[in-house]
Amino acid sequence: MKAYDKIHQLYHLIETGTAADLPGPYKVGVDLGTADVVLVVTDHEGNPVAGSMRWASVVKDGLVVDFRGATVIVEELKSEVERIIGVELDRGATAIPPGTVGRNALACSHVIAGAGLDPVCQVDEPVAAAKALNITHGIVVDIGGGTTGIAVLKNGELVFTADEPTGGTHVSLVLAGAYRISFEEAEALKKDPQNHRKIMPVILPVIEKMATIVKNMLAGCEEFDEYPVYVVGGTAYLTGFGAEFGKAFGREVYVPPHPLLVTPLGIAMFG
Repeated sequence: MKAYDKIHQLYHLIETGTAADLPGPYKVGVDLGTADVVLVVTDHEGNPVAGSMRWASVVKDGLVVDFRGATVIVEELKSEVERIIGVELDRGATAIPPGTVGRNALACSHVIAGAGLDPVCQVDEPVAAAKALNITHGIVVDIGGGTTGIAVLKNGELVFTADEPTGGTHVSLVLAGAYRISFEEAEALKKDPQNHRKIMPVILPVIEKMATIVKNMLAGCEEFDEYPVYVVGGTAYLTGFGAEFGKAFGREVYVPPHPLLVTPLGIAMFG
């Protein structure tokens, strides 16, 4: 199954609450995001088997701020997927923003351990996205809720990774200030595709800042100028985001289907 087909399949499975009829052994990945938590199961070849997600605010800027809340959500997602596939899940992988170290990095593994999943590995989020997209030569930009991370791959090897603040949360904060509404109302406004054309002029400075962050990360690395650039993460759902990000970045960028699910799928493939 091709990379984009896998992403479409995963979206369908989550939306319908169904499972693909694929044999085990299975791999499990848990993505603890700033705005959502996603649990994905794949077969041994990385084809989606089932998944579930929950909107949540248990992580801030890549750090777990509500350990108990995160653990409960993962427990619930684990139970839902186990019921769908009829198999008990006992191991899983997680991911963190690049550069996260020490106890902050261990927190994600502790969360899934508390939910009954033995942590088998932990990867950088953009590296997981690159895995899902089957990229061996290119740049992956993972725009999370609180941070923007990148991974550069050359001949299948990771040669550079970095992460800086600014993400989807900042888009919501700008909307909340501009329209004088609560943060929760701004999140809802942002998630409705019917509002995207209206809000784009308001949030354009944030998108430009994200693009500038990535340009600065890659400054002095001329050898990467010809690498294709892929943008994933929930913010990339915004209609017109790819075009505006590309303008500010100075290069064409590619936004895969259902960009919110790319990193969770890649995490499971590492599992």
